[in-house]
Amino acid sequence: MAVTRGWTRLHITHSHSLRVVDALLTGLHEPQASHLDLLSAFVEPARLQAAYLEAIERRYLWHEFGDMNLII
Repeated sequence: MAVTRGWTRLHITHSHSLRVVDALLTGLHEPQASHLDLLSAFVEPARLQAAYLEAIERRYLWHEFGDMNLII
């Protein structure tokens, strides 16, 4: 398998049509993080926001020390 290195300007958001992924395991990130743009390709932004509000209410942990989410 060839190894390719370089940079990309790809920014996956809710407007992307996913073709391969069935599920995603992810942590919690700040609302301004670009990671949430990526998650919005899997989950409707309103539902994603509701999940984050519940995580805050339940005092979930964030980043490397945080809880995980399985998005199917």
